[in-house]
Parts: sequence; structure tokens; C-alpha cells
Amino acid sequence: MENQIKKALLEGANDIFGIEIDEKLIQFQKTRKDFEGDITLVTFPFVKILKTSPEVAGEKIGVFLKEEIDFVEGFNVVKGFLNLVISNDYWLEELEKLNSDASFGYKKPNSGNTYMVEYSSPNTNKPLHLGHLRNNFLGYSVAEILKANGHIVVKTQIVNDRGIHICKSMLAWSKFAPEDAKGQKETPQNTGVKGDHFVGKYYVEFENQLMKEAVALAKDKLAENAFNEEDTEKLNKLFDLFNATSREEDKSKFMKLQSKIAEFTKADTDLLREAQDMLVKWEAKDPQTYLLWSTMNGWVYEGFASTYDRMGVNFDKMYYESDTYIIGKDLVLEGLTKGVFYKKEDGSVWIDLTDEGLDEKLLLRGDGTAVYMTQDLGTAFDRFRDYPDLNGIVYTVGNEQDYHFKVLFLVLKKLGYSWAESCYHLSYGMVDLPEGKMKSREGKVVDADDLMQDVVNDALESTKERGHLDGMTDKEILDLAEIIGMGGLKYFLLKVDPQKRMKFDPKESVDLNGNTAPFIQYAHARIQSLLAKIENTGEFNTAEFDSKAKELIKLMTEYPETISEAGKNHSPALIANYTFELVKTYNNFYQSVYISQEENETLKNFYLVLSKNVAKIIKSAMILLGVNVPDKM
Repeated sequence: MENQIKKALLEGANDIFGIEIDEKLIQFQKTRKDFEGDITLVTFPFVKILKTSPEVAGEKIGVFLKEEIDFVEGFNVVKGFLNLVISNDYWLEELEKLNSDASFGYKKPNSGNTYMVEYSSPNTNKPLHLGHLRNNFLGYSVAEILKANGHIVVKTQIVNDRGIHICKSMLAWSKFAPEDAKGQKETPQNTGVKGDHFVGKYYVEFENQLMKEAVALAKDKLAENAFNEEDTEKLNKLFDLFNATSREEDKSKFMKLQSKIAEFTKADTDLLREAQDMLVKWEAKDPQTYLLWSTMNGWVYEGFASTYDRMGVNFDKMYYESDTYIIGKDLVLEGLTKGVFYKKEDGSVWIDLTDEGLDEKLLLRGDGTAVYMTQDLGTAFDRFRDYPDLNGIVYTVGNEQDYHFKVLFLVLKKLGYSWAESCYHLSYGMVDLPEGKMKSREGKVVDADDLMQDVVNDALESTKERGHLDGMTDKEILDLAEIIGMGGLKYFLLKVDPQKRMKFDPKESVDLNGNTAPFIQYAHARIQSLLAKIENTGEFNTAEFDSKAKELIKLMTEYPETISEAGKNHSPALIANYTFELVKTYNNFYQSVYISQEENETLKNFYLVLSKNVAKIIKSAMILLGVNVPDKM
């Protein structure tokens, strides 16, 4: 429609304006709901050309368009805005096109560019948590939206399977895991604990033991007067508060005080030194250390696999930091040779980015071990080597890593890799607990597995309360609760703009009212029930529909552009909120007509076709969000 109007204005420019006009002057926007019209042309850009007021300009252009374009039925001018009324015949033709296109809104597969989308990227020292849920759902959805835009997409993750944090879990299990009568340590197999949860328990145990040792060391050093006067005064005050605080009665305060005291001495603890020594041994391929590492990572991978399966996400290619850090170290040495990097007296390698408004960044420690930046350099290089046709990589990572990715892309450019320009950080806001930020080392996280089960349980309870389950088996009811619960969770985390920080409300996510997945899922189920009860006899060629049906068709025709914008902005929220508006508009239409009682068969068929295509778009849109829609609810 816009293209046809634009073409008419460009071809008739001399008749309207007396001169040829620049296409950029033609600007459209949605018509405000309080004015009659289906599309609005902004007339301010034509005021100087016509040397008249915006209202007169609008009137002149409106008359021209009504005479030249069959589907322009009327118009009205409000200040600098020309509101065009489009005929029902036009919207009927649009519905016919939509009805005949099974993949409406999607571009031809593999007709675009090739992109890699990274998401999840967990550490193998702990299970996935609430933040990972937003990450996975966001990355998966962005990948699906890019595919809907015709692009070839490689879904990937980088598994953080090495580093000091991994060694902490390994060391804690080696030192503190209980043994049975046969001298065998506990494992996921003999305890029945999911592998990633099991290893995560020992990461927390390491931190607990480290805090105890650090506090004891701080106490000893205080007695020896080993601190300067300022630190001695601070520590004495902290110890006074610490000793007066009960771990049982005020655990949060106790943990905070313990952590503050530990900051003074934890770098000097034997436990941390042992973990650092273990990392050096691992990088040196010490057989015993490597065996322990591979065994514990294996436990975690089994746990991750079941979590991903329930999430409904998948990956085409896996990368492991235990492989890519080696490539990264080679790149660092290459940059050192080229003079891009420099070495300090302790042997550590750095890059100076102060000229770019950043700071100096460590790339390799003095003991030769890699840091996150090292392995991320290697991972990026490895990906473009594996997929030379890549037009870009989308990194789905929280916004606390904004600075890291600025540095990463800049370092890659300085190394001479032009493809660094094609790397994009999809930065998203954190998901908070009611009491604040999650802290893995203290075990204060919302576990992903527990949360998924909780929302499914909530969905099951609310579904039973509503009834409408006659004839369904217990398994079918449980499957429905899974669809509603997981759909509610995904939709809730995706409906918010990715850049915004958010709080998650499990109860609200499965509410049947409001901007929720169950609200949308119910609309789809109701339409399926309607279509099952009333037979569509075929013919629906009628223009006898009212403004509510017209609004619905208009909104449906916006679906392709919504997918396009969601792809450009890497924002599933655009799809989610479009679908919510579509369902609200359909409900408004549905309540204004009596489809089953409509005596005019042609009009009834029109209503059924309209409903069928609303359901088609709902299902299509929710698939892009990774959400299933039931036929019965």
C-alpha cells in the first residue's frame, strides 16, 4: 500500500507540486486511533514546495490520491497529517493473499546472509539459573527471527569449561567430598543428584571454606599487628560486628561481613593458592588434573542436556574454551610480535587502549595462563575460520559485559581482522530476584530447573481450577501444564525489551489475563475450538465487514514488517507485543459478532477465514519465541 501511494506521488509530482520531488520527503505513519483513516501521510515536508499551509497541502494531495488510486476511498486532514481511508475491497484482497500463504510473514529460506548467534555459554562449575533462562530464550528467539527473515543461522554456544572457577569446584570436591565405607567419594551417580547441581554445590563449598580460612587468617594477622593502621581499624570494626551477628538469625548480614573481612586476606589463603596451582597444572596437561576435570565436566554436561531439552533450545555447533584458549594464546603472541601488545616485567601481556578512551587490558597472565579475553579472541578467530561465509556473529551476553565486548572487538581490529566489524554484542538487562542481585558463590540463585518446575506446577494448579479438562487423560493434562507453564516463562522473559533490566514474577507469567502467554494461548485454543465446531463452506468474498474486522486485517498485514523490525533490532519483544495486540484486537472483534449464529453464509465464512488466519499468525509468532500453543485449553 505504501509503495503504491509513494509511486503515485512520485509519478504525479509535477501535477501536484510543479516539480519532481525526493522520495525521502514521503513519510508515513500509523493513523491515530481518534481519527478516521488507515494510513497517514505527513504533509509538513511539502509546505515549502507548495508555499502553503500543511492543511492546504494535505487537502491537495488527498484529492490527487483519491482520484488516482482506486483503493483510496476518502481522506481527512488534521494539521500536518493527511489521514487516508482505504476501501474494504483492498483489505479483502489482502486477506485473500494472507489466506493463501502458509508461511505468511516469512521470507524465502536461505535467501539472506549467514549469521552465527551465540547464547547460553555457561560455566561448568554451576547449574543454569534465571539469568541463563533469559539468555537462552533471547538467543534462541533471535536466531529463529533471523531465519524467518531469510538468513542462514548457526546457533552456537561457548562452554566455559576451564579457568580458576572450574578449578575451585574440582579442588573442593577433591578435598571436602565425603567418602562411604569403601572409601568412595560421593558422585552424581551414587547420590542421585543432577550433575550440574552436584558440581555447583562444590563451587559454593569452596567459597565457604575460603571465607572461613580468610577470616581466620585475618584474625591471626590482626593479633600479629600485620596490617597498617587504617586496615587494622577497619578490620576491628568489622570483627566487632561479625562476632555480634548470628549466622542462623541473620545469615545475609553474616555473609556480607564475612566477605568484607575475607577481602583483606583471601589472596593469601592456602586454598586459593591450591586452586591457582591446579589451573597451572591443568594448562600443563597434568594427567591426574586433566582426568578430574574431564570427569566433573562430564557430570555437568549431562545435567545441562536435560535442562536445555526442557527449555526447548538447541545448538548447531559447540565451542569449548579448553580448545579456543590455545588459539587465543597464539593470537596474543602474534600481537606481541607485531607490537600491538606489550609485556610487563612479570611476564604478563597487555594492550594499551587509553588512546581509544579505554584502559590497559590484560591478555595473558605472568604465569602464562589465559584470561577470558584470551579465550574470546581465540573463539572468534576459530568461528570465522570454521564459517568463512559468516556475515556476522551475535553475542547474546548480559550488559555487565558491555566493556568486555568493546575491548574484544577493538583488539581483533588491531590484530588486523576486518571481520571484527561484523561482531555484535546483543546486550541485555539482568533478571533480578525480589531481594536483589544473584550471587552464585553464595548459592543465592534462582535455579533454572527449579524455576521451570515451579511455573509448570503453577500452570497445572490454575488449569485444574479453571476446569474445561473433561475427556483429557492425566498425561494430556500434564502436557498442557508444561505448554502453558513453559510458554508463560518464555514469553514473560521475552516481552520486555532486551536492553531493560527486569524482575520475574512466576505467578504473573501464567496468569490467563494481561500480556502473558496463557492469554495468547487461550485465544488460539478458542479459535481452534470455533473452527472445529463450524464448517467453512468456502466462499468468503465479501466487503460487508465492519471497522473492527478491518482493524484486525490491517494489524495482520503488519506481521511481515514486525518480523523484519524484530530481526533488525534483535528484539523478540517486538514479536511478543505485536501478538498481544493482535489477540486483544481479535477478542474485541470476536465479542462484537455472533459467528455461529450469522445467517449470511458468505459473511460467516469471512469470519471463519479471518479467525483461522489470526490463529495462523499467533502460532507462527509464538514459534519465533519458542512458545507452543495448544489446540485445547
